[in-house]
Amino acid sequence: MPVYTSDALILRTYKLGEVDRIVVFLTRDRGKKRGVAKGARRVRSRFMGALEPMTRAGVAYYEREQRDLVRINYVEPTRSPLSGPGTDALGYVGYFAELIDEWAPEAHADERLFRLGASITEAIATGAMADPLARYFEYWLLRLQGVYPSLVSCAGCAAPLVGGAVMPPKEDVFVCPTCAPTSGTRVSVEALKFLKAAGATSPDRLEALPLEPRASRELETVHRRLLNLHLEKELKSARVLRELRHTR
Repeated sequence: MPVYTSDALILRTYKLGEVDRIVVFLTRDRGKKRGVAKGARRVRSRFMGALEPMTRAGVAYYEREQRDLVRINYVEPTRSPLSGPGTDALGYVGYFAELIDEWAPEAHADERLFRLGASITEAIATGAMADPLARYFEYWLLRLQGVYPSLVSCAGCAAPLVGGAVMPPKEDVFVCPTCAPTSGTRVSVEALKFLKAAGATSPDRLEALPLEPRASRELETVHRRLLNLHLEKELKSARVLRELRHTR
């Protein structure tokens, strides 16, 4: 029974039996895995504090052919989003983890997705603010999947998007104001500038990219539409974030 070790991101866990947990984790070199952490729910478990979502860790596991679940030997955290100063970005940890889980292929390496997730963990741990980080992550996740619309030219007439853009209802493209229908989600020049700058910026430098609340709300609406369209559902964590915002 081969033993593998890998740099990994913990995505989520589920209860199994009385004392165990199933752990979903994304490895750098072998893609997404699901494994059993024996005794992880015990009070003095050796996995204590190591299985929080978006924790980066060294993971050792045993894998058998024809088995869906691997057996986890140890999880050694190297970076936790909980180790930082504690900004409002911590409330998005479950959202980031769920999105990665939805997009990550089973047992097929996607190092770009792993690097994106690891950089987000680092940004949270160093005090990044929630809204710019969330919009950055959504943009890059959709871009890596090849489904983010062009920020350069109108999908209708090919004119440059210099005066803002509009995403028409039930579509996943940006058009210029001239081609825009009477309804649709409008994206300001400020929002487009943020996206273009985000394409050449690492998340630890987001404080240098201004993002006003109005522009953030525009991008949030567009990104949720794109995510729901391509995943064909709304994420549970996205609903939780929306409900929390409405209760404030």
